[in-house]
Formats: sequence, C-alpha cells, structure tokens
Amino acid sequence: MRCHYCFYRDEQQNRSTSEDCMMTLQTAEILIRRCFAELDQGGFVSFAFQGGEPTLAGLDFFRFFTQTVRKYNQKRVTVQYAIQTNGLAVAEEWARFFREENFLVGISLDGTPDVHDALRPDASGDGTWARVMQTIELLHRYGVECNLLCVVTKQLAKKAERVYKSMKATGVRYLQFIPCLDPLGMPQGQQNYSLTPELYARFLCALFDAWYRDWKTSTYVSVRLFEDYIHLLMGGPAVTCSTTGRCGGYMVVEGSGVVYPCDFFCLDAYKLGTVQADTLHSLLASEKMRVFIADGWQIPAECQPCRWVHLCRGGCKRDCDPADKAQRSYYCKALQKFFAYAELRLCEMARAVQMYR
Repeated sequence: MRCHYCFYRDEQQNRSTSEDCMMTLQTAEILIRRCFAELDQGGFVSFAFQGGEPTLAGLDFFRFFTQTVRKYNQKRVTVQYAIQTNGLAVAEEWARFFREENFLVGISLDGTPDVHDALRPDASGDGTWARVMQTIELLHRYGVECNLLCVVTKQLAKKAERVYKSMKATGVRYLQFIPCLDPLGMPQGQQNYSLTPELYARFLCALFDAWYRDWKTSTYVSVRLFEDYIHLLMGGPAVTCSTTGRCGGYMVVEGSGVVYPCDFFCLDAYKLGTVQADTLHSLLASEKMRVFIADGWQIPAECQPCRWVHLCRGGCKRDCDPADKAQRSYYCKALQKFFAYAELRLCEMARAVQMYR
C-alpha cells in the first residue's frame, strides 16, 4: 500500500540509512534466543509484528518464528502474539495460522470507504476498502480475535458518528482511534490529511456521544482511548503509553536487528544498538534508554495546575508542539475541551464498572 500519512516511511527518510529490509531467519532466531535466555522462569513476552506491512515477510517467516519460539521456550514463559496488518495479503492459510497460534490481529481501517480509499490506496493507486473487508470476514469465519485501528485525519474528524457506525458494521467490537502524525520537521496542520486540535476535539466529542449511547443501551463496543480514561478515573493504569504518560513499555527491533525504544522514534538519535551485538537487558539499561524514559515521564510545568492532568498525563511526547515553548501537546486544547464535555459521563461509567467488580 501507499498510505499518504505513513509516519514510518517518513522516519526512514529522516535517517542516515533507511535499513529498509525484511528480517532474515537468522536475525529472528538471534532475537528469540536472546529473549528466552534473559527471561525468568514463568515470565511473559509479547511479540507484536508491524511495518510497513509485516505480512510481506511471508507466511513461512511467521511459521519459522513460532516454531523457533517453541524451541527456545524452556522456562515455561507465557508468549503472546499480535500483528498489525493492512489485511491485503491475508488469505485462508494466514487465517488458519493466526487461529492455530492465537494471534491477535489488528486491521488498519480508516473509518469509511471514501476516506480509506483516498488515503490508503495500493501501489497502483486503487482503493483497498473492499479487500480489507473481505479479510475481516475471513478472520471472523476462522474465529480469529481481531481489532480495528483507525487513523484520525482531517477528513474523518468531520464525520465521527458515521465512522463509528461504519466500523461497528464490520462486526469487530474492539476499536482504536489514533490521531495522524504530520511529517517530521514540518509545521503541523499543513498536510491535506492533517488533523487540527479543533477538528480532533470535534471528533472526540461526537465519537463519545455515539459510544456512550451504545453503553446506555447495553450494546457495548470497546474504544480503547475512552476505556483508558475510565481506568484512570478508577485509579488504575491505562493500557496505552500515550494515556499513561510514560514511555518505555516496549522496544522496536527492525528487520536489520537495529533496536529503538519506540516506533514513533525510530531515528538515528534514538538507536539503542542491535540484537546481534547487544543483550536486551543491556539495551534496556542503557543511558540512552534511561534518558528516553525519563523524558517521557516529564509533564510540562504549565500542565501541572491543569484540572485534567490526571487524565492527560501530558500525552505522547511525539505530539509535543514545537511552536509551544512549554512543549505541551499539540492536542492540549482538544483534550481539555473533550474532558470538560465528557467528564460527568466518564465518571458515571467508572462508578458503574467499580460497582460490578
């Protein structure tokens, strides 16, 4: 595919070398061997595959990967698999494999056919919505657990309720919505797909209205962002790092074996090392990783007195507004407007969840 807003292609173009390659079986085995050598007895590891498009590596690569995991997993470590895919290459053989290996499959689907086809065309420039929908139906037939990931762009932000209904109509009940990223080093809001704070606020409020109505009528659909806010109101942790306000929940291993602290920061300045030359523990304990995590935990001083800081947590640091001296999130005003709009209903839902626990 040739997604117009692909942040990962943008990152590759901003590195001294793109390292744009498929992971070899040798590199995969080194990664797996290191993981299980360094994990404790009865521990846990999650392997999440994304790209670009991870299915381009071919099904044989994934078969090798899961077989090699079984080979090295001598400590009864719990293993979790996930893959984020555009769905175009997923045929029956893939669906059968995902079911047998208990993969959680995330499908990228941008809300409505017109917007999806305009912003997520294939290499020939043709729309891809219809093919993605066929993949979702196939995964349903095979009983594969899946969720949908929607990138919120300017085009989608104006039609939140239609987006929500369209995604619900797929039969998938786990939805994620993330704001699109503008290219690195470019002024925010200048691209044809750019999401502005005003549009994001409009989207969040309208989406929440539709989602809340479903909750009130016992036709619940999971929207991860809103659930994170409910968990925070209950005093618990959020699932995503952007709502937790903390970095360092995972590491990225690229096809070449180069390791970065986050997929939003696969840039030269953040390169930690390689799986070929470094242990995972040494990478996690490195000074570069320590600084990255510490920076992610810092909430701007101007945010401290904000009544919503316990929910916003400063947001994802990739969203920091370079035009703001305080380095607040570009979406600060959008989140303030949303929290004021939805606070009472979010608290109502949090109380209901606690009551039934």
